[in-house]
Amino acid sequence: MVLVERRIGLLFAFFLSLIVLAGMRSLQLGTLKGGSLRAAAAMQQVKTIDVPAHRGTITDRKGVELAVSESASDMTATPYLVKDKLKVATKIAPLLGLSPEDTLKKLSTPGGYVWLGHRVPGPQADKIAAMRIDGIDLAPTQRRVYPRDWLASQVLGSINLAGVGYSGVEAELNSRLSGSDGQRRVVKDGAGADIKVQNIKVAHPGDKVELSLDANIQDKVEDVLKGIGKTYRPEGATAMVTDPRTGEILAMANWPQVNANAPTQAPGYANQNRAVGYTYEPGSTFKAVTVAGALEDGLVTPDTSFYLPSQITLYDRTIKNAEPRPAQNMTVSQILAQSDNVGAITIGQKLGRTRFDHYAREFGFGKKTGTDLPGEEQGIQPPLSRYSGTSMGNLPIGQGESVTPVQIAQFYGAIANGGILKTPHVVRRVDGRLVTQYKSKRIMKATTAAALRQMLEGVFKEGGTAHAVQIPGYTLAGKTGTANKVDPVTHTYSDRNYIASFVGFAPANNPKLLISVMVDQPEGGSIFGAEVAAPAFGKIASFALGYEKIPPQ
Repeated sequence: MVLVERRIGLLFAFFLSLIVLAGMRSLQLGTLKGGSLRAAAAMQQVKTIDVPAHRGTITDRKGVELAVSESASDMTATPYLVKDKLKVATKIAPLLGLSPEDTLKKLSTPGGYVWLGHRVPGPQADKIAAMRIDGIDLAPTQRRVYPRDWLASQVLGSINLAGVGYSGVEAELNSRLSGSDGQRRVVKDGAGADIKVQNIKVAHPGDKVELSLDANIQDKVEDVLKGIGKTYRPEGATAMVTDPRTGEILAMANWPQVNANAPTQAPGYANQNRAVGYTYEPGSTFKAVTVAGALEDGLVTPDTSFYLPSQITLYDRTIKNAEPRPAQNMTVSQILAQSDNVGAITIGQKLGRTRFDHYAREFGFGKKTGTDLPGEEQGIQPPLSRYSGTSMGNLPIGQGESVTPVQIAQFYGAIANGGILKTPHVVRRVDGRLVTQYKSKRIMKATTAAALRQMLEGVFKEGGTAHAVQIPGYTLAGKTGTANKVDPVTHTYSDRNYIASFVGFAPANNPKLLISVMVDQPEGGSIFGAEVAAPAFGKIASFALGYEKIPPQ
């Protein structure tokens, strides 16, 4: 009996000890550690998720979508929570675009967190979410898609992994395209299933951006540049089509092409928008600057005649023409149409270095145009203090200064529209509102511009440098350019590497289209602007005139 009572007492003491220990543990958990445990539970069961705003769509002037955002998800895994890793890997790998082996390797990674996929497209992400796999988490995000792949890719630019634009229009208008992100609170049960979802901040979509580009003209220009690439194998090429009446850019193309949906697959230099970011010596396209200055100062008229020797010598330098000719009389119109070096230098000497420098800067060279595209260079217009005795033997013919393609297009646009320098621009509307802050400035008299237009028609006539280019029913005006590149090793002009260019407008007497083409270092048989770039101008102009329904004259 005593033994039984002793055993009962021991059992009672044992259970009492358990109760005391349980009470102490309860006190510890509920009181001493209650706050930290409640916070840990909240972290596991309550999450605040950023909800990305829908990035604004970019379209051409007619509503063709060039850049759109689609719903997507960033997908992560907590490996130790994924039970049957092999089965899960086999099921989700095809939806992630991965092999089952690579997916299994990720799911087997030690630790509590691993990335499975960035910006998984919405349909695939939805299928994975419907599987309700423990340990697999999806966070909403956006995926930027360029429906036309190659079209205007250097103009549109790209966004980075954080969804921020880092080149092209995507960068220039990032703040307007981005919108503002929202936030969502998600409460999960012990098994990880959502039991409550609450939007605590509503996401606001980014603005829609309408560009001045026309997708069909852009496509044609890119096709023409592709032909130049195939035939002449240049380092690169760029071309623009603008409306000289407004400064709107209807097409801006670069070669080599880049797939906007896979920009890293192209060499780095190909992603540059050469139209704004590439500088080069313009060669003969700059002769119009020299003539325009002399016309403005009343020093010459289109009919002013000069007796020109076959070559001209300034100090220790002798300049000739690309094609030898005997000494002869030539008018200013003939000098420009036939791109005569000796004649252009003679006009430049008559103008003088001070006035030449004034007009070169007045006409927009040596400074940025102010276009709405990032990465613009300002070129180089040497200051008067750096002119040497031979400077007026090379600057009037486009050697010794550097320009960008967009600067040349802007200057010739002023000739085309009656003397007004307009800022070339590619953004037309933002959030439905017309963008109107682009600058205009008169840089020459209307009579000067008219005289230049008429003289530039001579380039396409018999004896002109581009007489082989004709479009039935239309008069054309423009200027060829062929310039030696500077050898990066010797720092002297190369005798084998050139820039071939052409810039012109149509119809000549009432210009509605301005087209410029620049080909960097053609190597397929010809290096001359008249043979490489002028035919490209003709192909683009022939298409665009018909497409825009501009009637023949």
